[in-house]
Amino acid sequence: SGNYYNQGEIRKKELEQSCFLLGIPASDVTVVDHRDLPDNPAVEWDTQLLATFVLKHIEANNINLVVTFDAGGVSGHANHISLYAALRYKYCCFEIFILFLSLGCHVLVLESVNLFRKYISMLDVPFSCLLPRDALFILTEEETEQARRAMRCHRSQLLWFRHIYMLFSRYMVINSLRLL
Repeated sequence: SGNYYNQGEIRKKELEQSCFLLGIPASDVTVVDHRDLPDNPAVEWDTQLLATFVLKHIEANNINLVVTFDAGGVSGHANHISLYAALRYKYCCFEIFILFLSLGCHVLVLESVNLFRKYISMLDVPFSCLLPRDALFILTEEETEQARRAMRCHRSQLLWFRHIYMLFSRYMVINSLRLL
């Protein structure tokens, strides 16, 4: 529930506000609050348990595309990396792979880039266009501003370095992804 600093209830509301700005109704948002899945950047979550929650959400909502982090978690955040591990676990398990195919569900993983590329914003476009990837998203100015507004909804997490992130990170403008 995002309770790392005992702000779980605040962060749930911030998530709903952010999703609303992005056009995602609250009914499509699921917050998992489980003692074995603590919000902590240093804790790796149980792969099987997390995979079970993710698969249940995919099935219940007829989801056909999942976008998640790659093995680097973009910032090395253990919880982010755990999401990738859970999807890889479920996706690579033969029975679940067949289920994913029958649901028509695909998984895209967000490419983690080095620190230099992470903070050169639009200047990363040539690198992103030249390097192999399965999907590349380059946001318009309007879409980038919408993403910034959505980020600003997470007031409890807007520390000084996140303001720098919003200004300079390529992820606010460019996202390259690979199929799992």
